[in-house]
Amino acid sequence: MTTSQVSAVGSCFVCALAFAQLANAASPELACAPGATAEHDVLLAVEQMFTAFRTDDSSGFQQIATADFYAYDNGMRFTGPSLLDLLRKAHATGMRFEWSVTEPNVHIACNLAWVTYVNKGSIDNAAGRQEMSWLESAVLEYGERKWRIRFFHSTRAAASSAR
Repeated sequence: MTTSQVSAVGSCFVCALAFAQLANAASPELACAPGATAEHDVLLAVEQMFTAFRTDDSSGFQQIATADFYAYDNGMRFTGPSLLDLLRKAHATGMRFEWSVTEPNVHIACNLAWVTYVNKGSIDNAAGRQEMSWLESAVLEYGERKWRIRFFHSTRAAASSAR
C-alpha cells in the first residue's frame, strides 16, 4: 500500500469509528435518564409493578418490565409470566395483597438504577388480614425514555425489622 492509501484507509476507519460512536450516543438504550425526575420515576415504576400484580394486569406488567425480567421471592426464581400466574391463582382463592414502598433508597447510574425499600403491606384471605413487611430491591434500566424493571427481590422482614 502506498502512503496515501494507508492514509485513506485510516481516515475511513476514523470516520467509521466516529459514526459508530455517534450512533451509540443516540441509541435510546444508552441514553442516561433525566436526572431531575429519575428517583421519582424509578419509584413510580415499582408502584406500577405492584398495581399490575394487584390487578392481574399482564399488559401493564409487560410495559414496566424488561423482556428478560426475573424475580427471587419466597426462595424461588420466577419469570414475569410465572410470577403473574402465581398471583392470579392466589387471587382466585380470595387472597388480596397490599404493598407500599417505604424508606426507599434509590441509586442512579446513567441508564441503570437500583432501589431498596421496606414494603409494608398485608395479605387478606379467609382467615382475615395479616400485616406484613418485606425487604425488597429492584434493578431497573432506562431505555426508550422510561424505566423498566429488570430484576426484583423480596424477602419477608424479621419481626424486629417490620416496625
